[in-house]
Amino acid sequence: MLEGMYSAAAGMAAQQQRIDAVSNDLANVNTTGYKRVRVAFRDLLYTPTGPGAVRGVASGAGAAAVQLGRGLANGTVQDTGRPLDIALDGTGFLEVRKGNQRLLTRDGSLQRTDDGRLVTSTGAFTGVTVPANVQDADIKIRPDGSVTGPNGVLGRLRVVTVRAPEGLEARGDNLFAATAASGQPAAARAGVVGVKQSALEASNVELATAMTDLIEAQRGYEMASKAINTQERLLEIANGLKR
Repeated sequence: MLEGMYSAAAGMAAQQQRIDAVSNDLANVNTTGYKRVRVAFRDLLYTPTGPGAVRGVASGAGAAAVQLGRGLANGTVQDTGRPLDIALDGTGFLEVRKGNQRLLTRDGSLQRTDDGRLVTSTGAFTGVTVPANVQDADIKIRPDGSVTGPNGVLGRLRVVTVRAPEGLEARGDNLFAATAASGQPAAARAGVVGVKQSALEASNVELATAMTDLIEAQRGYEMASKAINTQERLLEIANGLKR
């Protein structure tokens, strides 16, 4: 009977992880360039059971949640009319610097700091600095990421791709770090990823689907909780019989 409790508790833990992931998606439904979290389940250890460990008969220890990375479908591109907004067309990323780290993002809501640096909405530096005498309206961002002003090229946004984007590690603030699973970033080839000025990519979270997943995970959590209560009552009955 204790095995039943352990299996139900594992199910509760797995559903709680799914609830956390979906809740995070819902909290970021309006975050520029946000990619939803993908969660699946895997079986835990199976052990032979029954008299003499009958071949083919086994009991499981429940399930565990596994994060499969991010859903990489592009969000809806919305025109904003703001010259410093950009959207990436394709599965590439904008490479930025935060401290001494090189990170990746799809956040194209760029801002100008007091010293002219172009940064993301969370302060990550794109590597481009705009002189103080250049107005936002005079800035042009080409599909290849080149940033130009009235007097010529000001710099270039580094647009990159990785071999396996689902292997990227989330670092918060809509930023990702390359890992051994994702492969190292490489400059995007011409025509693979394009930059669109005066537009932003919306989150790829579908609100209706996320709400349905959240309700489903909550119901799964409740069912696992009820299974523990049932196991507890069975133990009480067994203890009463011994008396």
